[in-house]
Amino acid sequence: MISWIQITFQKHFRVFFLVLLVFIIVSFVIYFAPGMGLGMGTTPRVQPRPFFGANLSSEEDGQRIFGDASLSVFLQAGYPALEQDRMQEYALMRHAGLHLARELNLPGPSASELTGFIRELGAFTGPQGGFDPARYQEFRDNLKTNGQVSEGDITRVLADDFRYRTVQRLLAGPGYVLPSEVKSELARTETSWTLAIAEFDYATFKPTITASDADLTKFFGDNGFRYEIPPRVSVRYVEIPAAAFLPAVIVSDEEVRAYYQANSFRFPKPEGAPAVAAGNPSDADFLAVRPQVEAALRLERAQQRALSAASDLSLALFEARVPMDGVEAFLASRNATLKTLPPFGTDSVPAEFGGNPAVAATALRLNAERHFSDAIPTPTGSVILFWQESIPSRPPLFVEVRDRVRADFEAGEKRKQFVTVGRTIREALLGRLKAGESFETAASAAASASDLKVTTKSLPGFTVQNPPADLNPAAFGSLETLETGGISEMIVSGGNTGVLVHAVTKQAPDVSETNPQYGTIRGQIAQFTGSRNASEYLRELVDTELSRTAPIRP
Repeated sequence: MISWIQITFQKHFRVFFLVLLVFIIVSFVIYFAPGMGLGMGTTPRVQPRPFFGANLSSEEDGQRIFGDASLSVFLQAGYPALEQDRMQEYALMRHAGLHLARELNLPGPSASELTGFIRELGAFTGPQGGFDPARYQEFRDNLKTNGQVSEGDITRVLADDFRYRTVQRLLAGPGYVLPSEVKSELARTETSWTLAIAEFDYATFKPTITASDADLTKFFGDNGFRYEIPPRVSVRYVEIPAAAFLPAVIVSDEEVRAYYQANSFRFPKPEGAPAVAAGNPSDADFLAVRPQVEAALRLERAQQRALSAASDLSLALFEARVPMDGVEAFLASRNATLKTLPPFGTDSVPAEFGGNPAVAATALRLNAERHFSDAIPTPTGSVILFWQESIPSRPPLFVEVRDRVRADFEAGEKRKQFVTVGRTIREALLGRLKAGESFETAASAAASASDLKVTTKSLPGFTVQNPPADLNPAAFGSLETLETGGISEMIVSGGNTGVLVHAVTKQAPDVSETNPQYGTIRGQIAQFTGSRNASEYLRELVDTELSRTAPIRP
């Protein structure tokens, strides 16, 4: 067929093939793990799970289905993998589609068809959107020494993808499109707008808000879920400080230099540092920051030793099966001291642990049966946590969160009043525009009356297909309801800006069939509708087959 398919694999795409291999393994483990619903494990007792000629309980079949799908995604789109759920769905739909191709006796591609198919693949698409011979040649050069994917894999996946695309097109059909759909899409994408935008600074809005106890109590009652105190845990801990190992850490100049080369972005040359006589500029940069590099390397080595020591201590606790009431004596025999902390959760990790929420997550998993943790690295060393008490989540008393309730109430009232002021400004703008004032003058006067800071700008004619770069994204939603001379309602954008959009002109396109874009839009909608219908059919086919062969669980 194509010459590059017969070439044995090379080396430079190692990253892709490593990612592909890892994804296949992860997909297989997740999909076929016992209790996941679809797979039943791979032990000899596993019940077969037929699926369009394959066995989902078979390791070999599973690797082939998911491996081919992963390679297909890379070739089609140019990136290694989809998210786990999407890849699983694609792999099953692709396998079902190929089953239909076999039933319909659809032929594989000819040599010329395969050549054209390859030229359309995303893996070989260049920056300009067309086939890129350089990317194609790179792929050829990097397929020669890879040991994870064979020539047969490449040939099979390409031929199957061609047949799968044929099945999709047959299922999609011509795609039925109503004239009203075409006209609506033409009007949306081809209407030309000239806008004037007024943006009001939310930070300059300073309303007077009075919150009575009754207001706060009612707000708290309506929004109590927002203030629920999350689970807490009470622990003690043993710290193995990195500083204890630091004096014993000795590093060579070669190690420091290698560490700098691997992490040079962390050590910028200080501004104003004097020039250093050296063989080349990179040596000068290194020598200017060498003390910092050595200190960072020694600290990293010390932290590694602290983590190793903490891991040894945790393992000793496990092997000795130390009960909760024997922890203090066991630690004392090893010259380790327990420290105490107030209860904390994921929202209040103690500063001793660097505020790392992973520490809280580990602590919250402890209980009376598993009352100590593995070694956990911290900014200053490593720690082992010892469980004392788990405190479940609870609704707070009003007095505990009164300040938060007041802040939230005032923030909500400010936003409500800002929207109300926006309506007032909008009405004032409409009146001033009718009186003949310019939009800029009218917006400035309306903003001054409400003690707001405003900036205005005018945008020349554009369509939503080609919007100007400085158009606030919040303005898009208002365009569908605006007519020439109209002003949108106040749109709060990003929490810090109020936006009013004035349609200076609105020029609707020709929505008749004589518009050259009419056929293009109709084809795009038809293609989208057909593709969606084909996907829904294949998805339903997969679901039906999985339901038919689902194992019966007691």
